[in-house]
Amino acid sequence: MVALLDRIASPADVRRLERADLPELARELRAFLIASVSSTGGHLSSNLGTVELAIALHFAFDTPRDRIVWDVGHQTYAHKVLTGRRDAMAMLRQSGGPSGFPKRDESEYDTFGTAHSSTSISAALGMAAAARLKGESRHVVAVIGDGAMTAGMAFEALNNAEGADLLVILNDNDMSISEPVGALNHYLAKVLSSRLYDTVRRGGKGVLSKLPGPAREIAKRAEEHVKGMVLPGTLFEEFGFNYIGPIDGHDLDVLVPTLANVRKLSGPQFLHVVTRKGHGYARAEADPILYHGVGRFDPAVGIVPRPAGAPSYTQVFGDWLCDMALADPRLVAITPAMREGSGLVRFSRQFPDRYHDVGIAEQHAVTFAAGLACEGMKPVVAIYSTFLQRGYDQLIHDVALQNLPVVFAIDRAGLVGADGATHQGAFDLSFLRCLPNMTVMAPADEDECRRMLSTAFRLGTPAAVRYPRGSGPGVAVDTSLDGIPVGKGVRVRETRKRGGRVAILAFGAPLAAASAAGARLDATVVNMRFVKPLDVDLALELARTHDAIVTVEENVVAGGAGSGVAEALAAAGIAVPILHLGLPDAFVDHGDPALLLARCGLDADGIAGAIEARFASRAGASRVKPAA
Repeated sequence: MVALLDRIASPADVRRLERADLPELARELRAFLIASVSSTGGHLSSNLGTVELAIALHFAFDTPRDRIVWDVGHQTYAHKVLTGRRDAMAMLRQSGGPSGFPKRDESEYDTFGTAHSSTSISAALGMAAAARLKGESRHVVAVIGDGAMTAGMAFEALNNAEGADLLVILNDNDMSISEPVGALNHYLAKVLSSRLYDTVRRGGKGVLSKLPGPAREIAKRAEEHVKGMVLPGTLFEEFGFNYIGPIDGHDLDVLVPTLANVRKLSGPQFLHVVTRKGHGYARAEADPILYHGVGRFDPAVGIVPRPAGAPSYTQVFGDWLCDMALADPRLVAITPAMREGSGLVRFSRQFPDRYHDVGIAEQHAVTFAAGLACEGMKPVVAIYSTFLQRGYDQLIHDVALQNLPVVFAIDRAGLVGADGATHQGAFDLSFLRCLPNMTVMAPADEDECRRMLSTAFRLGTPAAVRYPRGSGPGVAVDTSLDGIPVGKGVRVRETRKRGGRVAILAFGAPLAAASAAGARLDATVVNMRFVKPLDVDLALELARTHDAIVTVEENVVAGGAGSGVAEALAAAGIAVPILHLGLPDAFVDHGDPALLLARCGLDADGIAGAIEARFASRAGASRVKPAA
């Protein structure tokens, strides 16, 4: 007998199946995902939780004509398999393979590119409005998780959806449904998604509208009170949605007919679906956080802890945070739903009263920190580089403008690898450097990271320490809380050349590769440490004593640290050849971090090659006029 999954090359094949076949397809698809992700790494728990939902959506709707917009998108592996990318999953998140998130140029079924949260309803609403304006008949579905509903953007979209032909599916994976409650909810869901109920509901509104004012208000309140007792959807009804659910998102016998009913309704519909992260794989069900983002593992054994090695930058930050909190009771830590990713687990347990996870609400996180700072507290915002982008207005208006002492511990700065363009921390040096009152630091190793965090904490003004994902070069970390001199770089290597002298100014993590290139070329190498305030005196001295300047940063060249060096030299009237090395003026796709660094010319070979190509002849003689 041919496996059902082998017969699926597109959603049209799913729709050709009998409804009774769908549970078997779900079983096969879930088994495939466990085997696939265990060999490639990726997001596992979230994808196991949406297998039935993906099947039901493609079975009930005419995709790709009907649009499905997945929020965040880290739960779309089943969707990718059903839309013709099963064979490509062997290269998931690898260079040349499919992205771990929806991507418009990857498939016509990926209707909206995403990887940050809470964008689905806004995007879907725009698609629904476009269909109406073009006179096209199509359904538009937004699938959003309960975590993503904590962001203000989701509610802004709900508030704007009145009258739209739009289905919002809340994928709620933070609660379970007991058997009796589940049975009742299944019954209610079927009733509330039927045309009969929709007709009665609309008719009832018409009757209410004809009642005198006081009577109409009393009747409306009575209706809301009764419905609120049996349904948690009163809030969404207030936004103009017809609330349906909650239903079991793993029960295809309930999910499919409910979607079929909802498909026949007009106006904004809100379907509440309850799923379980890791569903169908006991280890992931037991610990969905551990199995959220995984490397390669044996499904029969599960994830085996790796031997302790050099601490990651995230671990260095987490340890520093706890140590500084012991030393200063004013320290308060804030994270927008990234406790594990940002290294706050230990702090949250040790200092629960000073720990705030505000949910996926980056804008609120920044302004909340500003409010704390106004009252004498010392807030530390632990945030990924690409997530800080979402709180940029608040960073400018609420923190920098008021010169408040908020520390931004910026994780995942630079290239992050497999998560791709949506998560590469490529822009923070550029968008931070231009802000008045802001101090910006980039550590080259683990010990320097800890010292910079202490420096930032004691400044009394806005400060950011940006550090990369993963481990550093393995430098031993001093457990003291000592800082470093503000705005001062350090020389790492001095050239022995008399002519054709090149100085490499490295900012942060690229120092190791710059040092290797400097040794190969006999160039001076400097660890600049500070992007702002720049060590202008050191930059000017190097420009006067060397024949060329090279800046290296893991940030876009445009407006980055190298631009700051060029501005300083221009302001001093010093004309010297300068080469800026950094990330290109393009979005860097997913792949192995080492491979991506090499492609961007930021490994030792790339740095040395770029310097030789710019400043040396084929014979190795200098093309640069020696300094006088």
